Formats: sequence, structure tokens, C-alpha cells
Amino acid sequence: MNRRFATALAASAAVVLASFFAHILTGSVTIPAGTVLRALAGDPAVPAAIRTIVLEFRLPRAVTAVIAGAGLAAGGLLMQTLFRNPLAGPFILGINAGASLGVALVVLGGSLAGGRVVAGSGLLAGVGLAGDALILLAATAGSGAVLLVVLAVARRVESAMTLLVLGVLFSYAVSAGVSVLMYFSIPEQIQSYINWGFGSFAGVNRGQLPLFAGIVGGGLGLTVLLVKPLNALLLGETYAESMGVRVRTLRPLIIGITAMVAGTVTAFCGPIAFVGVAVPHLARAVLRDADHRRLLPLTLLLGAAIATVADIAASLPGLRIALPLNAVTALIGAPVVIAVILRRGDLSGGFA
Repeated sequence: MNRRFATALAASAAVVLASFFAHILTGSVTIPAGTVLRALAGDPAVPAAIRTIVLEFRLPRAVTAVIAGAGLAAGGLLMQTLFRNPLAGPFILGINAGASLGVALVVLGGSLAGGRVVAGSGLLAGVGLAGDALILLAATAGSGAVLLVVLAVARRVESAMTLLVLGVLFSYAVSAGVSVLMYFSIPEQIQSYINWGFGSFAGVNRGQLPLFAGIVGGGLGLTVLLVKPLNALLLGETYAESMGVRVRTLRPLIIGITAMVAGTVTAFCGPIAFVGVAVPHLARAVLRDADHRRLLPLTLLLGAAIATVADIAASLPGLRIALPLNAVTALIGAPVVIAVILRRGDLSGGFA
């Protein structure tokens, strides 16, 4: 095993574990570390209120942050490889916006049709399994539709910057549709949707966690199986086909995985910005390598670590207020994107 890769992998795993436990420790209520460990171990001597805080609120939120961060980072890596574009990602290309439109059509459109208003801190709170499935399908369909449009356009334009500009324009167009839905919706539903748009890992409860983890984990498992074809795709579709890769099959598979993962994370956690586009570049900078056999596992770990740390920072430990998660991820991810643009200058050369 490459020494740099082994060191980076071990350090990233340690950061994930440390930030995961720190996430469970921190919150508006101070709980000693020993008590948290006892609650996690199921000690009946721990007060019921403490067990509820740790097991029902903090633990699901920390697990959600790890899974969502890994999923968004993997989605960004898939997009950057498919488009051979260093700034491709679910947020930049408008995929998150497509998922948001799908959610808005179900949630806000449902309120226009006389549907029940969803209450609670999360957009999916209290909607039940059928509601979860409906919103997930809508988010996945929305993200997949935008991704198909972007892919069709990408085959007609040569400039990477043109594609990115078009992605931003797609986001504006989709956001316009959301704005129309919001204009005709009831105030309670509008506020719920706005809060969801800020991004949060707190909206996934213990009952929803298996569904969330199963879908995102399944997408990540499929991504691991695509390591060799993704390496071939780095040098272009013609080269990949000469190596025996069925590009016509691989392309829709990548689109489906990205739409499924990004749509699920967006449905449950809101449109989280910059994680997908920034984390793969951090992994490349650490490894100085574009081989997906090493790049993918490090990307997953870094995505999990950054999402968890960002959520800790957003929760403002010790205070009873919290920052929007998207504000924190933008503060982390935007400098990475700026550095990539300034360092590369020309964004049309892929990663070779």
C-alpha cells in the first residue's frame, strides 16, 4: 500500500472517529463524556432524559452527518470524473436545485392541493414511511432530470466554464419554479421549506435513519464497484471504450447513482452546498494522485469528517442558537473552489 495513502487514510479515519464522538458530546446541554459513553452502552443507571438526548437526538444526527458527507463527496467525485471537469458537483451543476424542486412539488404543491402541513424541525418530520418514500422519489427524479439535461448540454459544448455557467443558469431556472410554488403556498409550509433550505443533519430521526443509510450506503457500494471504469473514464470516453468499458451503460449508471445519493441527502438534509465539489480536490491534494482506488476511500472519509466538523461548528456548542449548515459548508468549501480556479486557470484539461 502507498505510504502516503496509508497515512492519509489512517489520519482521516481518526478525524472521523474523533469528530463523531465530539459531535455526540456537544450540544446546548453539557453532558460528561463518561455519561455519554454509558448512555451509548445502554446503562440503565443513566437518567432517561440524558439517554433520550444522546440516543434519540445526538447519535442519529452524528450518523447522518457522516453518511451525508460521504455521499455528497462521492457524488462530487463521480460528477468530476464523468464530465472531466474539476468544478463539477451536485451543487454547482444544479443537481441539488433539481432535488429541491422535486421536494417543493410534493411539499408545497401538496399544500396547494389541500394537503396536511408538516410540522417539526425537519421537512420529513411526521410524514410517515409513505411520505418519506414520496419525497425521496421526487428528490431523486428532480436531481436526475437536471443531471440528464446537463449531460445532454455537455455533449454539445466544449468549454468547461460554459458548462458551469449553464449549470448555474439551470439552478436559477429551477429556483424560479420553487419561488412560484412558494408564492401560492401557506405561510407555515413556506417557513418549513425555508428552514429545510438552510441545511441540517438534525431532521433525520432514528426511525428514518435505516432508510436514509440504506439508500446512500447502497449508492456508495455501487460506486466502489465502478473504480476501474472511472479510472479509464478519466482519459476520455474513447479511451475508456478502447479498454473495454461500456460507456453507454456506465454513463446512465453514474447518473442514477448520483441522482439517488444526492437526491436522498437533499430530501432529508436540505441542499448542502460545496461539500461535493470541494472534498474530492482536498483528497487529490493530499494524495497527489487521481487513481480512484485510493481517491475514492479518502474522499469518503474526508467528506464524512468535514460534514461532521461543519455540523459541530454550525450547532454553536454551549449556546441555544445554531447557524445554517450551508453557511458553514460554504465557508469551508468556497476557498477550496477559489484555490482550484486560481491554481489551474484553464479548467478544460480534466485531471490527467
